[in-house]
Amino acid sequence: MDALQAMLTRRSIRRYTDDPVPPDQVDRLLAAAMAAPSAGNQQPWHFVVIRERALLDAIPKFHPHSGMLREAPLALLVCGDLSLEKYEGYWIQDCSAATENLLLAAHAEGLGAVWLGLHPRPERVQGMRELLGLPESVIPLALIALGHPAEAKDPASRFDPSRVHHDRW
Repeated sequence: MDALQAMLTRRSIRRYTDDPVPPDQVDRLLAAAMAAPSAGNQQPWHFVVIRERALLDAIPKFHPHSGMLREAPLALLVCGDLSLEKYEGYWIQDCSAATENLLLAAHAEGLGAVWLGLHPRPERVQGMRELLGLPESVIPLALIALGHPAEAKDPASRFDPSRVHHDRW
């Protein structure tokens, strides 16, 4: 699958089979995430691979839109480490770019994934911090539920020319 096709056909998948995702495939997704651009090449990210069923099942207790984790075989947590920042505040953009790369790589690998937002919701950030023992300098931005898809969705055309402005508003 080429890059443009991956971008235009990726959908949020919330249903998964029981099939495990092999570690080498997870490593490819993480390599894609870490290939993202970052301000000043600061790469302020850390990732937590979550496979433990008790941890996945605990997340819906503090994240109201994460029920799909009860059947996902794993999740990848994308975090920004403030101690790695060169340019204050850009960790959010950097980690968002890494998250999108991860989603596109999952789709290209035939996996299903969905982005679950954590930051800036304090209850979600704190819940994840407590569940996984994250240091104070590390802020969880996004959690990606991952697995082999148990649902298929047609591509959604979201191009809206009324949102495009040329040279001036």
